[in-house]
Amino acid sequence: MNIANTQIQMRKGLLELCVLHIISRGEVYTSDLIEELTQAQIIVVEGTLYPLLNRLKSSDLVQYRWVESESGPPRKYYSITDHGKEFLETLQDTWNSLMNSTQAITQKK
Repeated sequence: MNIANTQIQMRKGLLELCVLHIISRGEVYTSDLIEELTQAQIIVVEGTLYPLLNRLKSSDLVQYRWVESESGPPRKYYSITDHGKEFLETLQDTWNSLMNSTQAITQKK
């Protein structure tokens, strides 16, 4: 079994939670999302973020607006919707439950 592949899959599983959490703090530009996810070592390949953002938009969990840029093309800024806030709360509850369950198992000797 390939450990790197397993680690990547674990990160991908948490990517949606992390992206929604970052966006929930306030409007965010895609490169800022990538930077924070990269620094936290959650995202390995940038190409995984764009399809996720499209799925979140299609599911009415996030929305975006175009902002003109003085130094190039317009930028897309993402924000969370009310439905996205509810969804994130449920994901956060699920994550907390999974963390507790995992710790209960992995801390046993």
